[in-house]
Amino acid sequence: MSSSDSRTVLDLALPGAADTRQETMQWLASLAKERRLSAKTVEAYGRDLRQFLAFLTNHLGEPPTVKAILGLKPLDIRSFLAARRMEAVQSRSLMRQLAALRSFARHLEREGHGTASAFAAIRSPKVDKNLPRPLSASSAVAVTEADVRAGESRKQWILARDAAVLSLLYGAGLRISEALGLQRRDAPVRGVDSITVTGKGGKMRSVPVIPPIQQAVEDYLELCPYALPPEGPLFVGARGGPLSPRIIQLAVEELRGALSLPDSATPHALRHSFATHLLARGGDLRGIQELLGHASLSTTQLYTKVDAARLLDAFNSAHPRANVRN
Repeated sequence: MSSSDSRTVLDLALPGAADTRQETMQWLASLAKERRLSAKTVEAYGRDLRQFLAFLTNHLGEPPTVKAILGLKPLDIRSFLAARRMEAVQSRSLMRQLAALRSFARHLEREGHGTASAFAAIRSPKVDKNLPRPLSASSAVAVTEADVRAGESRKQWILARDAAVLSLLYGAGLRISEALGLQRRDAPVRGVDSITVTGKGGKMRSVPVIPPIQQAVEDYLELCPYALPPEGPLFVGARGGPLSPRIIQLAVEELRGALSLPDSATPHALRHSFATHLLARGGDLRGIQELLGHASLSTTQLYTKVDAARLLDAFNSAHPRANVRN
């Protein structure tokens, strides 16, 4: 099937009048090309809008036109959110869905169709932010050591590869996608004091590399049986192709059993541990924000709450006045 045929099939699958379907296709294309959102985010936004247009078809009694969408009242949008809530959709998903609808409304305004004021008048659902759950320093270090899995029936180079990836997550605070996105030419070995990674939204940042990471990567490269071209991935799978994040997730699951770690011990928990342990040692919040690649300082500030909770736990368990009641 050609790309034009696939677009036609997708267009017919979209709810709404013809002009709405056309604008939807243009909007989705702009999300990918102009805003450079990931394919998964574009897919989620498209799904969110399709659900809204399907709701409007029933709500209005006919497929919604662009004019009908621009003429919606806040009550219409609240009715949609209430219907989604009745389907047990959580606040975080509703918040993303409303963000998608607002993005589509702004697209219609940019295209000169008129003003869609109703979407801006809706308050975003309140979302309780779950605090990150870091590992202890000793557990985080243990997860990055290949020797911990020495008893497994896996090839030594695979154990070294997994240890190198996990070292980047804990030692440099990388997301798993950032670590697996590194090319061979970017390998952080001795003499390479920093690496440039591409994070969310295509934003690039420089991250320092400490000696234990360099050693872990060198151990992996020495044992890897495949010739890794400079422009190819640094970390490869058992057959030499790009390494799947799921393989690293499975490796951590095995380490949870070996080290008696909680279910919250995941690859991403190593990134949380990186930030929390830096903060506990007096790291600057702004500096940690830059290292993590957070767009907003408020995201990084969650780690101050983690550290405060840790101190409170220590107080309650050790301080002589912890159990004193007034």
